[in-house]
Amino acid sequence: MKRIFYTICLVALMAISEKAAACTNFIVGKDASTDGSVMVTYNADSYGMYGNMYRHVGGTHAKDEMRDIYDWDTNQYHGQIRQAERTYNVVGQINENQVTITETTFGGREEMVDPEGIMDYGSLIYVTLERATSARNAIDIMTSLVAEYGYNSEGESFSIADKNEAWILEMVGKGPGNKGAVWVAIRIPDDCICAHANQSRITKFNMKDKENVLYAKDVVKVARKKGFFDGKDEDFSFRDAYNPLDFSGIRYCDARVWSFFNHHVDGMDRFLPYINGEDLKGEMPLYYKPKTKLSLRTLMQDMRDHYEDTPLDIREGLGAGPFHMPYRISPLSAKVDSVEYFNERPISTVQTGFSIVAQMRNWLPDAIGGIAWWTNDDPNMAAYTPVYCGVNEIPLCYQRIADKQDEITFSFGSAFWMCNMVANIVYPFYDKMFPDLERVRNELEFGFYDNQASIESQAKSLYDEDPQKAKSLLTDYSLKQADKMMSQWYALFKYIVVKHNDMVVKPEENGEFKRSPYGLGAGVKRPGYPEDYWRKIVKEEGDRYRMR
Repeated sequence: MKRIFYTICLVALMAISEKAAACTNFIVGKDASTDGSVMVTYNADSYGMYGNMYRHVGGTHAKDEMRDIYDWDTNQYHGQIRQAERTYNVVGQINENQVTITETTFGGREEMVDPEGIMDYGSLIYVTLERATSARNAIDIMTSLVAEYGYNSEGESFSIADKNEAWILEMVGKGPGNKGAVWVAIRIPDDCICAHANQSRITKFNMKDKENVLYAKDVVKVARKKGFFDGKDEDFSFRDAYNPLDFSGIRYCDARVWSFFNHHVDGMDRFLPYINGEDLKGEMPLYYKPKTKLSLRTLMQDMRDHYEDTPLDIREGLGAGPFHMPYRISPLSAKVDSVEYFNERPISTVQTGFSIVAQMRNWLPDAIGGIAWWTNDDPNMAAYTPVYCGVNEIPLCYQRIADKQDEITFSFGSAFWMCNMVANIVYPFYDKMFPDLERVRNELEFGFYDNQASIESQAKSLYDEDPQKAKSLLTDYSLKQADKMMSQWYALFKYIVVKHNDMVVKPEENGEFKRSPYGLGAGVKRPGYPEDYWRKIVKEEGDRYRMR
């Protein structure tokens, strides 16, 4: 019966998997973190995307200056908007005022897209980061921009935060020929955590709570006009109107939200019937108070989750291969004898272009308090390095340089290509090779954590005398940590190629590959397939390979 339900729902599931970038965001309020940081995460997932760090140098602009808008996904030119008289420095998804904006696409109703709108979701993020002084200010800027210039993207969930508070904003256009958007923004309580992953998460909301809930005046009116809602205003659900829930929204999207909550909230097993598609009305709350506060390290590990030790764990079975790979290749669905099947889509996935953990702290000067912990590719297979929001330049390895290091041009100087090169070697031999990668990754990250207090103390002392000297110090530090990661990753690449060449293992001693008494490399170990995989072979092949 369950397989029949999955098959019926797969058409909708395939639609979202093929057309939408499948990203993941986590939000942590300042009283839900161990050190008082507001934190926001973002796995920017899209097949074929070259992950690079956005950079804008702030300044003052003439009143009549215009700004070109190019679509973030396609690079298509959309038009021009008026430039702000004052813009701020932006590093990745965070600006010099410690304002952070990330997103996940939920698509929603296709008829709500306005193809004539100038602002796409990516441009909306970066233009707003160039202008915003706080999270609330960012919400005002984003909604004003789409009202004036139109919004041509599908439905989006945005995480918007600063050093004091965090919000989730969900937005959908009004359809062809209708400028603006319908939207709702809800403040996440300081002691709570929240997540979204390509499915609208805002249902009913308190229209009288002006302090913690903001919304478009016509958000209900438009839904009524389109025939999406016909009840009382107090019963209006943004998600139900503009991104109706189906199995695809649950299994590919809300399952990732569930997995995050499952790490930090007791009793999440009660939502398994919902995650399995057996109870479409069992959806989870928008946010929770976690049982213990989250550290930066914990949040980074959450971004590396593959449903381990849950009913959705994908480390077993034929899809995992002989070495228990917790990933599935794309596309995530297939038809066998006219029946459609699907694979799980965990938080940590192969198509991540870049990942960020943004850390905002209100007890430090903005230039020091805001950090973009950045990595390219799947964060499970790479190390986050710190880039402070007050830096004067960003690491070259995180930049996109057309024809030199981009989506179709390999470069050893590109973090995107370096990390992907190592990851693609490790993926099919996960059990064998991942421990070597994990060791280097953890050594790097723990080293960054250990250095953080010292470098920030130095920067704070300098900042009190000369903010520019402090920014120069943090710039130099951020660049060096990225260079250190690149150097270590290149060494890791050479190491795993030598150690695991031809799927064997070369023995080591005291950190060096062993040699024979005659100077050659010592004899290799041939681990072969693990026993559980041999049993699968015997079950599939019978006596074909039995010794006679």
